[in-house]
Amino acid sequence: MGSNHSWVIEFILVGLKLNAEMEVFFFWVFSFLYILSLLANGMILGLIYLDPRLHTPMYFFLSHLAIIDMSYASNNVPKMLANLVNQTKTISFVPCIMQTFFYLGFAGTECQILVSMSYDRFVAICHPLQYNVIMSWKVCTVLAAASWSCGFILSLVHAMLLLRLPFCGPQKVNHLFCEILAVLKLACADTWINQVVILAACVIVLIVPICLMLLSYARILWAILKIQSKEGRVKAFSTCSSHLCVVGLFFGIAMVVYMVPDSDQREEQEKILSLFHSLFNPVLNPLIYSLRNAQVKSALCRVLQRKWSS
Repeated sequence: MGSNHSWVIEFILVGLKLNAEMEVFFFWVFSFLYILSLLANGMILGLIYLDPRLHTPMYFFLSHLAIIDMSYASNNVPKMLANLVNQTKTISFVPCIMQTFFYLGFAGTECQILVSMSYDRFVAICHPLQYNVIMSWKVCTVLAAASWSCGFILSLVHAMLLLRLPFCGPQKVNHLFCEILAVLKLACADTWINQVVILAACVIVLIVPICLMLLSYARILWAILKIQSKEGRVKAFSTCSSHLCVVGLFFGIAMVVYMVPDSDQREEQEKILSLFHSLFNPVLNPLIYSLRNAQVKSALCRVLQRKWSS
């Protein structure tokens, strides 16, 4: 760091460009969605814990997804809500870097968990007789541990590379939170190493997982088409439809934010897209799995019946 530079001790999160009335309106909307995401994902976790019929690899990974979604929202949304009612909209340097670290860590972990879930569906449909052997609890634990490790190791690399950069102004982060690309624009030094690492991380946590899932679902589709009965094909496909919806939402938005070339016109669009990752996805994921999954709805009915009978 050059001698003419001084460390920035805090950043200003620009957020959405709204008037005071709209900020209050969005405060209540975002608060409602945040609470709803915690309740919905908490419900999924509670059902998986309480119902022995959901103690399977598929729901083991779903429980990890619920934990990630709750953590994901809790990392960004509280500060976002505070900024909607606070005129200063500042965040200190260290909390900003920590917010970036956890955001990237949870995002990377979710990518790997979704790949593990697609592998689980591949084994269930293409190798049903060997399912219990292939998807043993040891294998599931290793896949989950590897997902969390990969996500947070990559995030740690990003955070360490951010910490080596000098930030000497301007202080305004043109985003809703400390998103890595928005923070990098404020650095007073060459960020080519950071950009290369971000590109490499996109290949590891976006491109490679998408290719693996496309391969898995190509094999799944071929196996489903070979099923003789229409009822069998519908049942087999229904076990994958929820996961496909979640994958489409998550990876579609991530590809647009991190793989499409940047421009001034896209900055406001990226803020809205980031809201889907931080706020809407954590709400939609449990709703998709509960509304499209007969086992989850049955488990909810059994739990409610036990509560009423007791």
